[in-house]
Amino acid sequence: MAGNIDSPIQPLSVGNVVSAGIRLYRSHLKDYFLLALQAYLWLLVPVYGWAKFYALTSLISRLAFGDLVNQPESISSGKSFVNSRLWQFLLAMLLLFLVGIGIGIGVVIVFSILGVLAGLLVGGVVQQGNPATFVVLGLVAFVVGIVTLLAVLWLITRFYLVDLPLAVEDNVDGASAISRSWELTQGYVWRILLISFVAFLITIPLQIVVQILTRVIQLAFLPLIQEGASIYLLFYFVLILAISFSSGAVIVPFWQTIKAVIYYDLRSRREGLGLQLRDREI
Repeated sequence: MAGNIDSPIQPLSVGNVVSAGIRLYRSHLKDYFLLALQAYLWLLVPVYGWAKFYALTSLISRLAFGDLVNQPESISSGKSFVNSRLWQFLLAMLLLFLVGIGIGIGVVIVFSILGVLAGLLVGGVVQQGNPATFVVLGLVAFVVGIVTLLAVLWLITRFYLVDLPLAVEDNVDGASAISRSWELTQGYVWRILLISFVAFLITIPLQIVVQILTRVIQLAFLPLIQEGASIYLLFYFVLILAISFSSGAVIVPFWQTIKAVIYYDLRSRREGLGLQLRDREI
């Protein structure tokens, strides 16, 4: 493990959260990359492998959080902890999946109702022949769409930290981890979204490189595949999978360290985590 990063006592700004995440990521680049790569390989195994993926990516956040609170942990020790909760990670994934379905159904219902109302209104407008009403209806539809999008983002962000309590805290299971994330993110949704947006901008160059590389491989293999050479089709899928997993193993640890810093910051704000730790060290 690399040297610790000093734990901040005061709440962090958006820029400090991102920079702290970058510093954590850089100081453990090899370890975090290998853990993320293992996690992606487990995705090839249905159900059990998906739980392993969630647990191993959460382990990265656990290790980063340990550095933030000046309690570094070995990878083997952290693995033992998250593996002991493997089925709780699977339960959390299932519950989040059901929540996602519920949100999706809600969005479909809202837009279905709006579609019916819009159809009735447009029918009346056509009969009246007033073009200004079309503009008003368009603006209303745009506003409703933006509000719905923001509402969905707000809901999704409330579950942003589900894996952190499972990976870090005692006496937490898959269900209580969801309520714990809801509790920690209360009042900080838009700040988390802003941090996520800044972090996303940082990952864009790598994503562009991956897209270009993927496109080059497609162009190179397409003529060979069209000739009916199945071996080239196999090589193509292996290369695409390798690029996808490798790029994911580079990006995911960055996101997990950002989440660890957010988790630390929110616990500091709500529970005085930094002050408690400082007192214990003194």
